[in-house]
Amino acid sequence: MSATDDGVVAPPLVALGVAVLAISTSAILVRWSDAPNVVKALYRVTFTVVALAPLVDGGDRASLRRVGRRDGLVAVAAGVALAVHFVVWFESLDHTTVAASVTIVQAQPVFVAAGAWVLLGERVSRRGAVGIGIALLGMVALSFGPTLLAAVDPTATPDAPVAGAQYGNALALLGAVAVAAYYLAGRSLRRRLGVLPYVTVVYTACALVLLAVAVARGHELLSYPPHEWALFAAMALGPGVLGHTVVNWALGHLESHVVSVSLLGEPVGSTLLAVVLLSEVPTAGTLLGGTVVLAGIYVTASARPQ
Repeated sequence: MSATDDGVVAPPLVALGVAVLAISTSAILVRWSDAPNVVKALYRVTFTVVALAPLVDGGDRASLRRVGRRDGLVAVAAGVALAVHFVVWFESLDHTTVAASVTIVQAQPVFVAAGAWVLLGERVSRRGAVGIGIALLGMVALSFGPTLLAAVDPTATPDAPVAGAQYGNALALLGAVAVAAYYLAGRSLRRRLGVLPYVTVVYTACALVLLAVAVARGHELLSYPPHEWALFAAMALGPGVLGHTVVNWALGHLESHVVSVSLLGEPVGSTLLAVVLLSEVPTAGTLLGGTVVLAGIYVTASARPQ
């Protein structure tokens, strides 16, 4: 894929749907791994770069050589923001439930919409704003509905409590801010770069930041059992290649607020996977919140900016 032709093989919204499904597996894979969180993030990003390397052609390499200083700095900044997102979000999963962490981290549409208006000149239509509001309302219900239900009905069975949930939720919110900055930078660069040149620069910058953090913290980098390496590879191929890389492609074809709000489907998918694979059974309030999130996604994705 060159910088001027991404080789479109599917409608952007269809590709975005596939990406959301792939990203929904991320929290489960992170929970299954016992490696330090920064190491998980490091190998997820590194293996993603390795997996994409064979797809880089001569046109992509020429595009990389033409990247100017300003675009290069923006790409590096996006990589740093992505590294921060991974570190704080992976850590949040150690302190709160999958449903709460994954949902809160998707609070980024608020920051994306505001940033796109200020920095990129994009205006959100009234219908889009309504969709964002609906999705965020569902997100709140998905995160806090079980607690509120238990307060009203002491006989209700809430999701399994997790120690330090408030700390974990705060980390997830910080992850939302970081990933919003990442998407905004991606939107501006994807207007000028093909997806592979873009992700090569951004993911490499992200991997270098994560490597520096891992070394600074004194984490072991190589002595992990085979199942951990399999999980690292799965994080790269699923959420990395089919997930975030496809999202980066979609940023070149869809408005940034549509892409970011569509990712609110991740909490729904991750919550369902947590039921089956982690025995985190959601309450009726959680299911209701997920339905509202999906409604918000539909309204926003079907809207157009003013």
